[in-house]
Amino acid sequence: MGILSWIIVGALAGLLASLIMGGGFGLIGNILLGVLGALLGGWLSTSILGLSYGVTGINLTSVLVATGGAVVVLFIVGLLRR
Repeated sequence: MGILSWIIVGALAGLLASLIMGGGFGLIGNILLGVLGALLGGWLSTSILGLSYGVTGINLTSVLVATGGAVVVLFIVGLLRR
């Protein structure tokens, strides 16, 4: 996956995660959130859950995995802010 693919998937995942969890970090913040979510979501789905789904390109599965990871990141950030 190229850098442009990471940016596009990160932007979509960050936007969706911020809509699900409330709030947002702007365009750059949502891209960073989505890329971090893609890394975490890909690791969780393959290593922990044993699924064959990961972030493989610009497709629906990758966006959903990255969004799930970004939601987990936002949840953890919310816990740390308390």
